[in-house]
Amino acid sequence: MSEFPEIAVLGSGSWATALVKMLSENLPRVHWFVRSEYTAEHIRRHGHNPKYVPSIELNPEKLRLSTCINDIVESAEYLIVAIPSAYVEKEVKKLSVPLTDKIIFSAVKGIIPESLLILGEHLAEHYGVPPKNTGVIAGPCHAEEVAMERLSYLTVGSGRKAQARHMAVSLQTPYIRTTLSKDVYGIEWAAVLKNIYAIAAGVAHGLGYGDNFQAVLVSNAIREMRRFIRKNVDTKKHNIMRSAYLGDLLVTAYSVFSRNRMFGNMIGKGYTVKSAMMEMTMVAEGYYSTKSAFLINRERGEARVPIIDAMYNILYNGQPAKKVFLNLTEQLD
Repeated sequence: MSEFPEIAVLGSGSWATALVKMLSENLPRVHWFVRSEYTAEHIRRHGHNPKYVPSIELNPEKLRLSTCINDIVESAEYLIVAIPSAYVEKEVKKLSVPLTDKIIFSAVKGIIPESLLILGEHLAEHYGVPPKNTGVIAGPCHAEEVAMERLSYLTVGSGRKAQARHMAVSLQTPYIRTTLSKDVYGIEWAAVLKNIYAIAAGVAHGLGYGDNFQAVLVSNAIREMRRFIRKNVDTKKHNIMRSAYLGDLLVTAYSVFSRNRMFGNMIGKGYTVKSAMMEMTMVAEGYYSTKSAFLINRERGEARVPIIDAMYNILYNGQPAKKVFLNLTEQLD
């Protein structure tokens, strides 16, 4: 591996665009897989993503864009995967370049539906990527605030400290502070689950529940997250008070920039799932994660997860949100 490894970002959504902005402030070149040729050409000409967070200013001179995923993967030693979970396998299946010698960080924040695994587990089981070569980037950090260069914090998780440090240094800017962690799977699962709870917070708001109930809902959510991880991931102690757990949950549940809260709010106001998704310009990862988390918990651990169960009943069983939440209020404390 070279002294200064090349880094590539796979994906062209809002979070991928924010990550590219951070990296390009530190690196002479960032490799970027963008699926749409129109998007790639627009970024080259105008220095911003035309579809996602166009307020993020990019330096095209530092970007090597390609619509060929093999081209981008072959050019880099470190990969950041920021493709929505529902589409990860579709893109990875196109690869003819091996992944086994790549260092891969997940910024997916979702469960791969084909395997019911988070990205690191999926790549290890289906593509032979050693777990020691995988990591995660997570934390309370919305792309919209990155665009405004508001102070934000990220946690970079990896089993190898050198890998985590290199990625953390590459992402750190005057407005992005980074910390390192060895808790890779716990942090990645927290990034998945918080989106489900953010949809629940949005549903509650849409139904007319106030701040008092929201506080109870979120405090129950962080405890439910801990139970889920202990039963379904591992029995290690996870510090859920850290920003990658509680902080990320809070900002996703309360922020006006949260697409998952926005999606839930529409459901609470009476939108059908289909109509709410049509209104969204970005993917609400929590919708897909709800089904996956429900199935995983049923098959593996059977932790007590009343919020996940409630969201599954609303989003997939078509039960009325008002009725489901009346039942949910009796299960919270």
